Amino acid sequence: MTLPKRSSRVLEKALQRASGMQAIDPNLDFGNSNSLQNMVQIIEELRNKLNAHNTALAVIDASKTDIDKLEKALSVVCENMLMSVAGRYGKESTEYVQAGGVLKSDRIRKGTITRIKSGVEKPPVEPIETA
Repeated sequence: MTLPKRSSRVLEKALQRASGMQAIDPNLDFGNSNSLQNMVQIIEELRNKLNAHNTALAVIDASKTDIDKLEKALSVVCENMLMSVAGRYGKESTEYVQAGGVLKSDRIRKGTITRIKSGVEKPPVEPIETA
């Protein structure tokens, strides 16, 4: 799953307002850092940060994909190694357990547990009389 790229409604709104204000006066300045040039500078800074952020997300996505591929490859190799140990030493051997396998005799089948549980009946519950 890829990470969603980020956009900014504030940036879009600021771009529209800046273009409207440039139509009024390209050198609009109300003092106290409330100037059109300052607004355009902050717009560019935000645009650059968003681009850097989205680029970093793309790099992370690529890295995640590489990690997923390596995990799958490692899983296949681990399974093959365990099956090779089972083939050479058997599924009831200590070597198989040392390699991370579970003894065949230690495995409990779900069907057996279900049959055991369904075979046991619960005693009927008698109502308690209150005086």
